[in-house]
Amino acid sequence: MENKNTSSQLPTALRIGNSVTTDKPTIIENFNKHFSTAGHAFHLTTPTAFNSTAPPTATRPNLPHFSFSQIHSADVLKELQNLDPYKSAGLDNLDPFFLKLSAEIIATPITSLFNLSFMSSEIPIDWKAAAVIPLFKGGDTLDPNCYRPISILPCLSKVFESQVNKQITDYFESHRTLSAMQSGFRAGHGCTSATLKVLNDIVTAIDKKHYCAAVFIDLAKAFDSVNHHILIGRLSSLGFSNDCVAWFTNYFSDRVQCVKSEGLLSGPLAVSMGVPQGSILGPTLFSVYINDVALAAGESLIHLYADDTILYTSGPSLDTVLATL
Repeated sequence: MENKNTSSQLPTALRIGNSVTTDKPTIIENFNKHFSTAGHAFHLTTPTAFNSTAPPTATRPNLPHFSFSQIHSADVLKELQNLDPYKSAGLDNLDPFFLKLSAEIIATPITSLFNLSFMSSEIPIDWKAAAVIPLFKGGDTLDPNCYRPISILPCLSKVFESQVNKQITDYFESHRTLSAMQSGFRAGHGCTSATLKVLNDIVTAIDKKHYCAAVFIDLAKAFDSVNHHILIGRLSSLGFSNDCVAWFTNYFSDRVQCVKSEGLLSGPLAVSMGVPQGSILGPTLFSVYINDVALAAGESLIHLYADDTILYTSGPSLDTVLATL
């Protein structure tokens, strides 16, 4: 979420195909087109997963079951009171400073809206519209691929997502759903725990006079290329009720984004892939999406921090180690 006192600086020029433009309205429109279709190239080269739909729950009687619980106004009040008043409003222009000031008055009706969303499996359309800030990652300033899209979502949608996220993460942690090989976006895990695990495995191998080899994997456009159909299938297979699956299906439908920078706003474009970068639910849903990758490591070890992946192995013979890897 963008701070009010820091605005994203548009590049003075951007490469579009074989030409370069310096016209700012053209730059933001092309950023929006680029960001809204960033994952599509990967989708076109990926075969459709024939088993992405979960088998019927009836065939797995021991499967844990998840349904949404009613949200309490006391939790919403606390969330509203803890809002950072210096963050930017989303496209709905509801300022977090205003929501924080009026928290005691609005908490109850806002909670009713949240619970109504669960009951109807529908999310207000305004909460699915994101203002996107292009954030330069490094490299060629003319290349739109060198910018990361950061979504500024309506404040109320983030409050709502926070409540939803707490419910699903509590469920995942209590049933140990997420892979032990994933250190990203999890309480009690982080860069330090991931580094210690991998380092300890390597040092242990070296102590045995073994060879070590590793492949560091960087997934391009990881968050942008999440296939919603496959992700919904994952949630269903993890025991989410039909109502929850319907809610998440609605969460991903009819999403739009505009690029916003230096007082300029692009026109809206539909977003049919990916999880919003800057959302509360995005990282958790991405972890669910990538969760099974650890099963494909074969005889090698694997560890993940969000989409950053290391595949590594050790053994007495270098040839064997490389063959296994």
